[in-house]
Amino acid sequence: MRLGVLDVGSNTVHLLAVDAHPGARPLPAHSYKAELRLAELLDGEGAIGLAGIDRLIETIGGAVQAAEDQGCEQVLPFATSAVREASNADEVLARVKQETGVDLQVLTGEEEARLTFLAARRWFGWSAGKLLVLDIGGGSLEIAYGIDEEPDKAVSLPLGAGRLTAGLLPGDPPDPHDVKALRRRVRAEIARTVGEFSRFGKPDHIVATSKTFRQLARIAGAARSDAGLYVQRELSLKSLHEWVPKLAGMTVEQRSTLPGVSEGRARQLLAGALVAEASMDLFGAQVLEICPWALREGVILRRLDHLPAS
Repeated sequence: MRLGVLDVGSNTVHLLAVDAHPGARPLPAHSYKAELRLAELLDGEGAIGLAGIDRLIETIGGAVQAAEDQGCEQVLPFATSAVREASNADEVLARVKQETGVDLQVLTGEEEARLTFLAARRWFGWSAGKLLVLDIGGGSLEIAYGIDEEPDKAVSLPLGAGRLTAGLLPGDPPDPHDVKALRRRVRAEIARTVGEFSRFGKPDHIVATSKTFRQLARIAGAARSDAGLYVQRELSLKSLHEWVPKLAGMTVEQRSTLPGVSEGRARQLLAGALVAEASMDLFGAQVLEICPWALREGVILRRLDHLPAS
């Protein structure tokens, strides 16, 4: 069957259509994506403004049309931190349903972490042993750890690259004092969580998902996306230590010229790098591997698990 998963994230609205059935890997068939950066559209009271809601509805309408054009038998729509934490979330969800027919399911941060962990576990398999998964989104950082398909521990922290950039890094390039203050804040937030994971023992394999980690790995020398999913890509803490000060000294325009960095993501790349650097350092990861599957694949895999094998 052809399934569509509609991800209303803090940075993008992304429809991924896949051909899938129970017991087989989902094969991507079509991708429809639009950058909205909802995490940066919240007003002073934490609400998504009318213009933002209108843009969201228009984009979801386009995704629905794309799903129909691609022959999706079912679409699994969900929203993450930007909608989840908006003070007018109920109004946003009601308008989306009324005007597009899409009943967005809002995932909790823990659900995000657990579904992303499932995708990483299926990708790397049982031989990966105890798995630690890091995922930097636009609105939040998800961390999950475990040896099975359900993690032993999963948390979500308000350390998304878009959120931090909009609230704490206003300059272009940012003021060095703002960068230092953000580094301290990020490290303190993650450090309070590390102890909750350490009681489970040292992970055998540390991996990362998300566009932010992929872009950081790319500028540090990892293979291009067109090299394929099965090329191993890694990111080292050493390379992050070298790149963070470089990114801090660049303008958004300069960052957008780096390999693999889109213009829409260039502004928040520094904040993402600070979160990645702190996460790897505090969890003792000198090198981590980039996982090509993430939340969307986790949602699809969970749905397939509930379908009959026939």
